[in-house]
Amino acid sequence: MPDPNGFLRYNRRLPVRRPVPVRISDWREVYPPAGEELIREQATRCMDCGIPFCHDGCPLGNRIPDWNDLVRTGNWDAAVESLHATNNFPEFTGRLCPAPCEAACVLGIGGGEPVTIKQVEVEIADAAVAGGLLPRPVPAPSGRSVAVVGSGPAGLAAAQQLARAGHAVTVYERDDALGGLLRYGIPDFKLEKEHIDRRLAQLAAEGVRFRTGVNVGVDVTAEQLRAEHDAVLLACGALQGRDTPETPGRQLRGVHQAMAHLVAANRVVAAAGAGRPALAVLPDGTPIDAAGKHVVIIGGGDTAADCLGVAHRQGAAGVHQLDLYPQPPQARDEARDPWPTWPWILRSYPAHEEGGERVFAVAVQEFVDDGTGAVRAVRIAEVTVEKRDGRRIVTPLPGTERELPADLVLLAIGFEGTEEQPLLAQLGVSRNARGGVDARPDWQTGVDGVFVAGDMHRGASLIVWAIAEGRAAAAAIHAHLGAPGTLPAPVDPATEPLAAR
Repeated sequence: MPDPNGFLRYNRRLPVRRPVPVRISDWREVYPPAGEELIREQATRCMDCGIPFCHDGCPLGNRIPDWNDLVRTGNWDAAVESLHATNNFPEFTGRLCPAPCEAACVLGIGGGEPVTIKQVEVEIADAAVAGGLLPRPVPAPSGRSVAVVGSGPAGLAAAQQLARAGHAVTVYERDDALGGLLRYGIPDFKLEKEHIDRRLAQLAAEGVRFRTGVNVGVDVTAEQLRAEHDAVLLACGALQGRDTPETPGRQLRGVHQAMAHLVAANRVVAAAGAGRPALAVLPDGTPIDAAGKHVVIIGGGDTAADCLGVAHRQGAAGVHQLDLYPQPPQARDEARDPWPTWPWILRSYPAHEEGGERVFAVAVQEFVDDGTGAVRAVRIAEVTVEKRDGRRIVTPLPGTERELPADLVLLAIGFEGTEEQPLLAQLGVSRNARGGVDARPDWQTGVDGVFVAGDMHRGASLIVWAIAEGRAAAAAIHAHLGAPGTLPAPVDPATEPLAAR
């Protein structure tokens, strides 16, 4: 049984981050590996609650108390097995997920300190890597074939589940390398790409075929895809960035979508790792490097923080990060967000301790022209935000306008769903009002044999939701193909995050 006094004997602790001057000089991950003593200490804080609400916080249904206790007792092999029973890629989630499981931890009641679930998870995953990520034995072929369009976490999770069930799986990726946003959207200081490559090698050894540089709907038609495969899974993500076309000066040079900046930076890092020179440029050759520039990042979420960290490492002269909403509180407001729901609190990322200034409750009124068609500043105003009839009303406060210098402006204000693309029209699949693709209860779209999962279905969300939906869609495809037995399905298309009603 767990140590009933562990949370009384040990406070919450995380590994010390690499020093700021050191880490902004390279692209390596911010956190060094934690020692076994620290992780076993932190795992000991888990009480193995009679009703573990962390299970409800995690859509994957991770067996968190089980592997915490296995780590506490030093049974690492069993902890690895327990973790992989519900999660295909724990080294991804342990690094990238914001941990709704921790928000639902019983130790967090009344402002307490939850178990460091995410850190324990990543250390178990790294222990698995150290022991060798061996492929599962390949079962007898089922004679059925599945196409997975998109190689992000949803597509890869589904591909692995289906391959392990004996189906022939081909993953199609339009980019030149696999991984979706994990590859080119997430900076290396959060996820070094060797983690992706190890998993891809495991999937390939388990029989998954990969085709990169293939834009399905252009290079391969939907008709060809359906003729070659018994089922198709759409896992193309939600990459349509939200824009502000109504803001004066939006057309100026130097105003870009945040993902354009992140992708360009990731390509430079990837090229450097391969010994090739490269510049941070857009597909049309336009430079998008922050070196020596005054950078303004519009948005307050994960993508904005990623841009902030990239700007520091590229040598920006200064960075302002603008948030439309007031500064959140430091601790959970029980009246607004009662435990165990996800709280609205001030979230500071490692990038924030590296520099830059956060400005809350402001909105851009104009991107200011330098006289040559390039941005030189942003004019902002303090604002109030309220909701009326389901609509957000933003009201500038008179007399609060001011300018911030800006040579590079990055829009990190969210996503509007999956991109419109020829494949959807060819399949007869349409986007809904949110820009996503609806799924029936069996994960099929309105077209029989065509399934959807991940951000393409849910909208831009957490990596744990992408993996959960990929696993669930794989279970539905397995059943659709008439294969014997069942695969795990942690969520259904209507499942929502834990919330107060």
